[in-house]
Order: sequence, then C-alpha cells, then structure tokens
Amino acid sequence: MGNCCFGSDVPEVGAVKAMAHAHHAHPQVAMAKRVMAASNAAVSPGMPGRSPPGAPTTSTGGAGTGASGKPPPAGGGGEAAGADGRILEVPNLRVFTFAELRAATRNFKADTVLGEGGFGRVHKGWVDERTMSPARNGAGSMPVAVKKLNPESLQGVQEWQSEVNFLGRLSHPNLVRLLGYCWEDKELLLVYEYMAKGSLENHLFRSEPRKAGAAVQPLPWSLRLRIAIGAARGLAFLHSSEKHVIYRDFKASNILLDTHFNAKLSDFGLAKDGPAGGSSHVTTRVMGTYGYAAPEYVATGHLYVKSDVYGFGVVLLEILTGLRALDTDRPAAQQNLVDWAKPFLADRRKLARLVDPRLEGQYSSRGAQRAAQLALRCLAADHKNRPSMREVVAVLEEVESMSTRSAATTRLDGSASPRLAAARSGRAQRPVSGSSSDWAGPAGGRGAHPSPRVG
Repeated sequence: MGNCCFGSDVPEVGAVKAMAHAHHAHPQVAMAKRVMAASNAAVSPGMPGRSPPGAPTTSTGGAGTGASGKPPPAGGGGEAAGADGRILEVPNLRVFTFAELRAATRNFKADTVLGEGGFGRVHKGWVDERTMSPARNGAGSMPVAVKKLNPESLQGVQEWQSEVNFLGRLSHPNLVRLLGYCWEDKELLLVYEYMAKGSLENHLFRSEPRKAGAAVQPLPWSLRLRIAIGAARGLAFLHSSEKHVIYRDFKASNILLDTHFNAKLSDFGLAKDGPAGGSSHVTTRVMGTYGYAAPEYVATGHLYVKSDVYGFGVVLLEILTGLRALDTDRPAAQQNLVDWAKPFLADRRKLARLVDPRLEGQYSSRGAQRAAQLALRCLAADHKNRPSMREVVAVLEEVESMSTRSAATTRLDGSASPRLAAARSGRAQRPVSGSSSDWAGPAGGRGAHPSPRVG
C-alpha cells in the first residue's frame, strides 16, 4: 500500500474513533474488534495467534501449503479457476506470533525496511523454509516481506482483513503469495513471499545511480512486455473467478517482480467482490489512486469489472512512455499522462515521439503500434468499449510474438533509426523522477514519487 488512500469503505470509522476515545483504547484495537466481531478466535495448534472468521490455519507451511510445506494435490480443497490458478475453499495460512516476526526481522530494525506506505512499513525477514519459524540468513532459510500495520491507522485494519480474505484463498502464478499473518493484541501484520526485484514503478521511473556510480539500466522492451503480460494474466484470473474479483487499485507500484522479473499483483487491501445477481456494477465509496482510477468510478462510485481495465491501460501507457501517470514536474499540458498522450496513441506517425527514448529504438515498431492501440481501447471513456482482460492478454501475447520476430532485424550497433532520432529531436523534455533506494515487498519504496490517491 504504497500510497495514502483516498477514501474508506468502512462507514463506522467515525463511530470506532469515538468508541476508542471513550474507552481509552488504541484505535487499531477498537477497529479490529469491530472487523473481527464474527471471529471465534480459533487458535492454531501450539500457536497463540488468532484466526480471522472461518479461516482454518496451519502451524507450518505457507499459503496454499500443507504442514509438510508442499502444495496440496491439484484440485484438492480448491475450486478450479483457469489453467494456472485456483481458489481455495478456505484460507490456508500460517498464524505467526508477534515474537516470531520480531525475531525474523531482527526486532524490525531500520536496516530491514523495504518500503513504507499508508498501511505501514514493510520489513525483510528470514524464516526456515520447512517450518516457517524465524531463522537467520543462510542454508535452509528463505526471505519474506513482513508488512506491519501503523499503530495509528484506522483504514489499515480493514485493508489487513481484505488481504487475508482474498490472498488467503486466491492462488495464481501472477499474484503475490500471502504466507501468513499475525493478530496479537494491538499488532496486525502480514507475511508475504519476498519479491527480490521490487516494483515495476521502481524500475520504470528510477533514474539515479543505484550504488558506487553504477547506472540503473532501463527495462528493455521485451522485459516490459513480459511484465505487462504477467500482470494482465493476474487481472484476467481475478475477473474470471466465481465472484469476479475487482482489484480496484491497479498501478505500477502494486506490480512486484521476482528474481526472474516475473510480475505478481500485490496489495489486495482495496479488492472487492464483483457485482452479483445480474447487476452490472457495485456501488462503493470511491477509493484508489488519482491517475489510475476509471473516470466512471471517480464520478459515480459505480465500480465495474472493466474499471480495472482502465487502470491497466494507464500502466501500459507508462510502460510505453517511461512516464508517470501524474507528474507535476512536467509542463502543465503534460502532467496528466492519459490526457496528453491519447492523440499520440491514435496517430501512428506521432507514436515515435511518445515511446520511451531510453529504449533507443530497440523495439518492434509494429508491436509498439499494436500496444498503443490496445492502451487506447483500455482507456475508453465508456467501460463497455474496453476489452476484457482475457482479450488484453491475447493481444499482448501477439505483440510479444511480433517483437520476437523483429528482434533478428534490430540493428546490431544498438542505435536508433534516423527517423526515430529525428522524431525525438523536437519532443519536450521528459522528466523522470523516482527512488534510488533498492527495495522489495508489497509497499511503495522509500523516497518514491507518490501517486496521490483519491478521497
């Protein structure tokens, strides 16, 4: 949760504040009591932690794993939802104690901080691969990302519960794995798989040297496409699930990358079940991030499955251009990327002015045109005119195929074509700002250029 929320889905927040004040209780505890009112406070064997309502847990193993640490047999205890994904009937998460997570992160030391957002800080920790108990870095241990709720956060409790409810049951190669959680007294934490390459936002917009004068290399076109395809597959899985889960906060900072740059969606704090009973939308208080939220949602609070598609279009535009969705450092006419870039997307001759110059012409022009056309369709003002995420995946796979075929014809010296160089000579300066800190985990990086959130 790399940015501050622009709203709240919890109508009783004001009442909770009053209740907490009246009883001199910690506001986080008061909210947790309200959110978890239906909980039977079940305790996992040997574990003093608590379980969310109806959420059986394991004392060892991670999300989607049994006590042996191995995934359950395909189809066992889960509902099939696509070739690569499953929806578990009940969450299967490790209940950690606060003492365990404190040990895993070396008492949440400052040098373990991976990022910080509206929810709280994310720390890097180490656990035993087999038992998930705290461990030191070394053989038999694995890194994890531990998200710790800010004690002053009210909305964060609701987001914590949403993460457990959704990521505890959803299993897909392009969704970050939630391994477990902790709810102990006033402490609420979430434990995820560690994503070694950080966020897409960090790679697209970071321009400063990382360390010892070593320049950060821009993502090549082929890798950008692979990341876009992975993120699109994650969204397509959510949309094709039984309840048509709406992600609601699709943006570059929520796309995390593993060691091999495989993309996984993180941060399900704002996710919602889609419309039911023949309805076309759900009505909810507007929440999300300025620049990414679909216009119909911002205007009316009506949330459609294809509201996510708009957000994907914005990120695809960022991937094409290397520019942020919103950036007040740019000239006034260019600060909103979607508004400024749409005419370029629709004009094949102007597209070269739009593509990230750091690619230095090393991309398929036909592939870029096809991707630009797709972005334009995703950004349609009427949600009915946007493609489904399944169609988005198919088109991006086609673009990737184009790029693969054209790779053999790319100039060996790596220089851009004369036509592209001439097109760039008249383009406006493109400020690129971002964080130079190297981080990984489901939260915005420290010092990152934040996207303001609505509300």
